[in-house]
Amino acid sequence: MIQPEPGSTEERALLESGEIEMLGRMPWSSNATFLVKLERDGVESLAVYKPRKGERPLWDFPRGTLCEREVAAHRVSEALGWSIVPLTILRDGPAGVGMLQRFVDHDPEEHFFTLRENFGDTFRRFALFDVVINNADRKSGHCLRDRQDHIWGIDHGVSFHCAVKLRTVIWDYEGEAIPPTDLDALQEFGVRLDAELGRELTVLLSAAERQAVEDRLAWLLSERVFPQPLTEYPYPWPMV
Repeated sequence: MIQPEPGSTEERALLESGEIEMLGRMPWSSNATFLVKLERDGVESLAVYKPRKGERPLWDFPRGTLCEREVAAHRVSEALGWSIVPLTILRDGPAGVGMLQRFVDHDPEEHFFTLRENFGDTFRRFALFDVVINNADRKSGHCLRDRQDHIWGIDHGVSFHCAVKLRTVIWDYEGEAIPPTDLDALQEFGVRLDAELGRELTVLLSAAERQAVEDRLAWLLSERVFPQPLTEYPYPWPMV
C-alpha cells in the first residue's frame, strides 16, 4: 500500500476526496467506528471513520456533536504546533457525515504507561493539550507510537465541554513549571485563537465552548504550572 506522508497535501487530498471502502468495525468502541481504506490516483491509506449517526447519546454532550469535537481537537493540535492529533476532517461517507481520521500504524501493546519513561517531553505537551481541550477521556491506550517514533493522540470526541471534565491518566507532571518553549506555544496559540482558528472553532463548537477554550488557556498562562487533578474523579475508566 502506497501511503502519503503525514501532514502532506497528498494525505489531505486522499482524506478529502479518496474513494472510501469499508473494511470492518473497530472492536471495543462505544460509538460506531470503522476501519476504511482510501484510494485516490493509485495512492492508498487506511483511515478511521466515525459517522455522526453512530454516536451513542450522552447525557452531558449534545447529540451528534462528537465528530465535530474530533475535528476541533486536530485544529487545536496543529495551531499549537505539536502534531498530537492525526489529520482529521468531516466528510460524507458510506454511513453519512462523520469524522475521518488517518489511521496510525502502531503496536497495540504500547500505550502511555509503557511509553512515558522515554517520551516525557511529548507527554507533557499531551497534558497541556488535554487541559486546553478539556479532554474527558485520555486513556493510556489513546496514545499511539507510530513506526517513526512519533506519538499520536486519538479519541477526542468527549472534549471541549464548558464544565471542567478533565479525566486523564497523565498526571505525572502536576506542580511542575511549564517549559518555556511550551509556554511560548500556548501564547502563540492564543494569538491564533483571536484570528482564523477562533472562527473555525466557532463553527465546530458552541459559542460558550469556544469561549471556554480561551478561558482555560488564560488560566494555564496565569498559573504557568501543570495542574493537579481538577475534578473528584480525575481518571478515565477503563484507564487503558
